[in-house]
Amino acid sequence: MTKLLLALTLFVTSCGVAQYQSYSTKSKRAIKDYEAARKAFSNVDPVTGARPLELVKGKLKKALDRSPEFTEASEMLVKVHLTEGNINEAIITQQTVIQNKKHPKSSDYYYLAEMNYNIGEYRACLSALDRFFQMPNRNQYFERFGDKMTKSCKFALKAIKNPVPFQPKNLGPGVNTSRPEYFPTLTADDKTLLFTRLVLDKRTMDGVQEDFFVSKATGERWSEGLGISNKINTEFNEGAPSLSADGKYLIFVGCDLYKARDYGPDREGMGSCDLFVSEKNGDSWTKGFNLGRPVNSGYWESQPSFSSDGKTLYFIRRTAREENGTKVLEQDIYISEVMPSGAWSKPKRLSNVINTPGREESVQIHPDGQTLYFSSDGHVGMGGLDLFMSRKDPNGNWTKPVNLGYPINTHNDENSVLVSAAGELAYFASDRDGGFGDLDLYSFTMPNHARPIKTTHIKGRVFDVETKAPLAANFQLFDLQTNKLFKKAQANVGSGEFLVAMPENKEFALTAKHKGYSFYSEHFSIEDLERTTDGFEIDVPMIPLKPGTKWEIKNVFFDVDKFDLKPKSIVVLNEMIAFMTKNPEVKIEIGGHTDSDGDDAHNQQLSENRAKAVMNYLVENGVAASKLKAVGYGESQPVMVNDTAENKAKNRRIEAKIIQ
Repeated sequence: MTKLLLALTLFVTSCGVAQYQSYSTKSKRAIKDYEAARKAFSNVDPVTGARPLELVKGKLKKALDRSPEFTEASEMLVKVHLTEGNINEAIITQQTVIQNKKHPKSSDYYYLAEMNYNIGEYRACLSALDRFFQMPNRNQYFERFGDKMTKSCKFALKAIKNPVPFQPKNLGPGVNTSRPEYFPTLTADDKTLLFTRLVLDKRTMDGVQEDFFVSKATGERWSEGLGISNKINTEFNEGAPSLSADGKYLIFVGCDLYKARDYGPDREGMGSCDLFVSEKNGDSWTKGFNLGRPVNSGYWESQPSFSSDGKTLYFIRRTAREENGTKVLEQDIYISEVMPSGAWSKPKRLSNVINTPGREESVQIHPDGQTLYFSSDGHVGMGGLDLFMSRKDPNGNWTKPVNLGYPINTHNDENSVLVSAAGELAYFASDRDGGFGDLDLYSFTMPNHARPIKTTHIKGRVFDVETKAPLAANFQLFDLQTNKLFKKAQANVGSGEFLVAMPENKEFALTAKHKGYSFYSEHFSIEDLERTTDGFEIDVPMIPLKPGTKWEIKNVFFDVDKFDLKPKSIVVLNEMIAFMTKNPEVKIEIGGHTDSDGDDAHNQQLSENRAKAVMNYLVENGVAASKLKAVGYGESQPVMVNDTAENKAKNRRIEAKIIQ
């Protein structure tokens, strides 16, 4: 049931009063049957929560047979139909309630509208709302939601007339089983799918629990899903996972049942549900541990989404507040950022452009870093939870959410959508006909209006240039247009591999650092890289530190035939400063080189001036002059034959050499 339908249920709970003289019937036998029905309905099984609904319905029908205009009995029958999930019968009975009342209340029409809204009968909903708004002394709470329902019904009718393309495709037997599968998450290369499955487990009280499974893309198929790791999967529930873009980190949800001593204090909860993290080293996962405060609190935290730049965590937090003496739950999207110290910042609630008085769920920050997908029942939509998209404007603010459209959205709840890094495919869970049983995972082509900024990925491997051994180096990507850090991460400890999602229309500088090695630098745009069957790839060879070690300092830029440093050189030179600071015993020669075009003497002078420009910047920013030496080599040490524009560009370079 949606929030609106819950309001109806609460109202019907109060139907019927204890004084017989207030009933709308004179039949004492009908009153007796009605009282018996009320008593039976209050008999709730303490274990299952079940009620004897058939007995209740039987008593109410007897009461209505004896007194057809027994309003209280009809209102209680509405409640029974709602409890058993039969909204259609509840609507028919509510219509009878209205017909039998000499003076129907505005709330009677509101409830009728609400029930029709919840089954997608939008015209009937509008008709009932029209009567509701004609009534005097309307409840302000109902009026507020009635206004929202009116807008949603009109939106829904228009959306149905203008459907978006939608042809869901089952992911197949590698992923889906007779058990429920849901909450998918992907790596940036769209090659690794992780999802939640409700599995049978005799160790639990109710015989089931949630575990994570991993499937790999093999052509157009998905491999058989395998349990992720017994260090993560337990006899308790693991749910709502979020993989980092490179697949190195897994953030997931655990609830207060994680206080089990067998899994140690790291698995204990701080509130009803908390966020936990595990790291992948080689092919193994570490034991999950609680992210702690301030991300987690005494409230309910769930459904995380980790940004591809590794800086921001989006998640859902459920809090409670008092409103007119009533406890009101709020469920909104929050963010926490990784600060320079490595700690998480205090979570902030996203603005009211995104969050509403209703529920927000299943948030995904797309790898483009600019597009947000989420579910909400608080925005105008088809009813229940709808899927929405919002993009950042040039000032970094989220724009008004856009409904993904019909038939992606319906009057039912839609959530758990996941949009691939490339943006063309989306994934979701559904129990629609034709599946393998219960909830299955499906993919569909994303409509053009809801696609993110086009994003791709690069894969790489960091290794020792001499031994080829993998290195868990720290690497950074900088946007050369802004000189701002785009992503900071560490290569996999066991394999030296990394994977980064990135937009296609930018130029980047990559730097890598590892203890005992010279720092590595490279600059590129996607057009510079060679596409393989696995996407764009780049190797990061690291050179061991020792006298005579020489490497090119890439990303140092000059205008043609000039030696003034261009602003986008600052990124790599600041990394050079950091390298010198961490290696105070090292003395470096800065070597300038040119191509062989033009006068030899001129090239020699130009190379010397460029080397001095680099050295001067380092000295001006804290590097001791005694640790540096600037040398110009002119055109005397080419690395390529000076016969093409590309080769000439490679000959024009700045090199560093360890001389002590």
